[in-house]
Amino acid sequence: MGFVEIIIVSLGLAMDAMAVAVCKGLAMKKINYRKMIVIGLYFGFFQAIMPIIGYILGSTFSSFIKDIDHWVAFFLLLIIGLNMIKESKDDELEKRNDDTSFKTMILLSIATSIDALAVGITISLFNSSLFISAITIGIITFVLSIIGVLLGNKFGDKFQNKSEFAGGVILIIIGFKILLEHLGLLI
Repeated sequence: MGFVEIIIVSLGLAMDAMAVAVCKGLAMKKINYRKMIVIGLYFGFFQAIMPIIGYILGSTFSSFIKDIDHWVAFFLLLIIGLNMIKESKDDELEKRNDDTSFKTMILLSIATSIDALAVGITISLFNSSLFISAITIGIITFVLSIIGVLLGNKFGDKFQNKSEFAGGVILIIIGFKILLEHLGLLI
């Protein structure tokens, strides 16, 4: 994966966190900048750490799946993307509260960054730069989470489902691109 693909994947991964950040912003009667930064830091940190864990797992097992790595990457990204699209159709909103306690944020951060773990496996299969990928994913998630809190506080429910849907579509497109490149159907 090149840097452009890393940015696109980062945007896709950040959509879950952004959707939850929209809910947090929606629950705030008045924007709370401290909570907004805390939300961004938690989501950004976990989105940066999970690909590192996935990368380590992927590197450990890459020799076993080297011949089918493009299929693994494709199916991982397809499953993650389809799941995000499915979740975007769910009318049940996340709990509406602006709690940013350690326990709440750890649980939300892990839940929104599981996809990044799978992407870390994909990064390892294609020998992309782990450092650049993790930092890019973390920074983009941090920024989009802050934007999510602001949008949620200002506009409410309008953006939550759309951002998750867009993230799912982006990951599926990247998965198809990887598969088609390795099958020699895309240059």
